[in-house]
Amino acid sequence: MTESSRPTWCDIDLAALERNYRAIEHVVGESKMMPVIKADAYGHGLIQIGSRLQDIGAPRLAVAYVEEGLALRAGGITIPIQVLGGAVTRQIPSFLEHDLTFTAPSVDKLLQIDQAAKDTKTTAKVHLKIDTGMERIGVHHYNADTLFEASLKCTSLQVEGVFSHFASADDPDLSSARQQLERFLQALEFYPRHSLPTPTRHIANSAAIVSLPEAHLDLVRPGLLLYGIEPTEETSQTISVEPVLSWRSEVIYFKVVREGSPVGYGGTWTPDRSTRIVTIPVGYADGYRRGLSNRAQVIINGNRHNVVGRVCMDQTMIDIGATSAYNGDQVVLVGSDGNDTITIGDLAQWSDTVPYEVLTSITMRVPRRWHP
Repeated sequence: MTESSRPTWCDIDLAALERNYRAIEHVVGESKMMPVIKADAYGHGLIQIGSRLQDIGAPRLAVAYVEEGLALRAGGITIPIQVLGGAVTRQIPSFLEHDLTFTAPSVDKLLQIDQAAKDTKTTAKVHLKIDTGMERIGVHHYNADTLFEASLKCTSLQVEGVFSHFASADDPDLSSARQQLERFLQALEFYPRHSLPTPTRHIANSAAIVSLPEAHLDLVRPGLLLYGIEPTEETSQTISVEPVLSWRSEVIYFKVVREGSPVGYGGTWTPDRSTRIVTIPVGYADGYRRGLSNRAQVIINGNRHNVVGRVCMDQTMIDIGATSAYNGDQVVLVGSDGNDTITIGDLAQWSDTVPYEVLTSITMRVPRRWHP
């Protein structure tokens, strides 16, 4: 780092990303991979992650919004990119101009896409979205025939795939997920029933890759798993992945706080003995959530210490007790130091949320450093 670099940063291990990709690829066998890199690749860097995945042979990528697809194209990504979210009408020309793959969640949207492609003398690439129990976007599974039939009448689009999304594949009770899979497969019977080739089928997210191998079908969509975060407790028994992101800061201030002197906004923590407090330059404006106040731990010089007082917007206080720490000493927020490790899952548990939210909440003012 340069002298002007901020003393709070994330390291992104691209070699670990590749190892995770290969581990997932091995598990899913003949199924193709479509890594999900929406939300700035879950906070890991959209262009950097997309580029590495393209370089190692990922056949296609998935994002949530057209803007993410456009950013990838501008960043030199040339492989197919599916936008998983629905497009509003004014966005359709951007899809066509930049060769982005549509999600068609309704007959009306399908017809709009077809007409726009016809008007511009292009062919739109489309995946049809079937709702099997999420109740988000997509035609209900029991009405899927209407979407399939409408697609057969379109003349300026190519239906590459049909997909759905699990609502609870990370639940220990997989009965609901299995019901969704059954609904999806029943809907797809439309194609053999009409002697038509079945488009590429996909429904498996990270949790289903691990827990429901029968859901791998033709294509899988690894997200959290790709970044080394286990979506279920059974993950480590099935597939070995490693964290891609670590998050670190540095001690910027040291003081001794007397017994009975409250620390931080609202005085929510008071030491019952004289103790040493260090301050680190990270807070909830960086994504180090306020819910971590008086609950989280960090590692300094190989020792775990408690976050005390309320996490501030830009700074957080740590009780190091009778141990020593000096300005510039490294502080592990997420990652390993010696034999100890703090995970994204730990931060999620301490702040009563999910790993997805922790990762995607690390803001852009935290510099990322990508390592090959």
